[in-house]
Amino acid sequence: MAPLGYLNNKETKMFYVDKGKSPFIKKAFEAYDTGNYTLKNLRKIINGLGLVGKKGKMLSVSNYQYMLKNKIYYGMIEYNGELYDGKHEPIITKKLFDLCQEVMANKSKPKSPKLKPYIFRGFFRCGECGCFITTETQKGHNYLRCTKRKNPCSQRYAREDAITSQIKEEIKKVSLSSAWTSASINYFENEKMKLAQAESSFAQKARNELVEIETKLDRLLDLQLDGNLSQAEYTAKKYKLILAKKDLEEKISAFGRKSNNRFELAIAFLKEVNQAEKYAQQENPERIREYLQKIGSNFRIADRTLVLDFKNAFKIAKKYHAEALCAEAVSYDFTKSENWRRGRDSNPRRA
Repeated sequence: MAPLGYLNNKETKMFYVDKGKSPFIKKAFEAYDTGNYTLKNLRKIINGLGLVGKKGKMLSVSNYQYMLKNKIYYGMIEYNGELYDGKHEPIITKKLFDLCQEVMANKSKPKSPKLKPYIFRGFFRCGECGCFITTETQKGHNYLRCTKRKNPCSQRYAREDAITSQIKEEIKKVSLSSAWTSASINYFENEKMKLAQAESSFAQKARNELVEIETKLDRLLDLQLDGNLSQAEYTAKKYKLILAKKDLEEKISAFGRKSNNRFELAIAFLKEVNQAEKYAQQENPERIREYLQKIGSNFRIADRTLVLDFKNAFKIAKKYHAEALCAEAVSYDFTKSENWRRGRDSNPRRA
């Protein structure tokens, strides 16, 4: 029997989309996906739009729960615990179905009491014992302290605003001036242009070689048709030429992608660290925390002092921070630095 939203075809013994009810089914999934509706609210809304069951009865909350969990609506049929690819037309996408399952799972989770929203709760670890740092409010100020759950620990409270100031100073250490950034970007743009010219020459040479291979393949076929080559000889020679052609095509494709990607990542990174000073000057603690995550990891507090490990690419930015502060732009060839290559490969734009 066809589920709600479909009709039976007695001749083919299959079912097809019910044009009258299927829009309400799709609307139910889309509404529930927003997370703004309970099953009870959803029932009231969709029933109010006019959706009724097979026998004209109003749908219950359990009907909607069954509907939202029914894989048949995205084109699959579940039988005896196994999934089969259905021959019917889906009403929704699998992506929408999966999103609704996430919403339903989250709504079914027991609600835990909300903690006070401290921005650095669970963000730092203690530099002495390794336990998490928690946050407390005393006399109108937020304080960071070690939870001391593993072993005795001698670390004292640290004022949150003091640690925030230290975070800003660490962010400033990777900032690069606009003059330095512009000079470096110009360097990379020039290198990109030079490589593009070399690439154009390489591509033209490769295209000529491809034409030669095509010509050889045509001649090879003529020789075989004229009886000057046996089938075995023809197959062996053709195989070598086809492999050479494929190898050449892949080299052309890979050469262009690799060169462009290298310079684009370098330029994007330079623009990123050029904005570091602005992030450090912000008063939004969430933005400051996010940028700190972008440039470093393994955040600790020891003796009321912030400690972190800079990510590879940002180690280079920190190293040349002094030059970046100079009035005169200093250009540095990052491409010759092993540290820069490692940092660039790690994709510094990711947090």
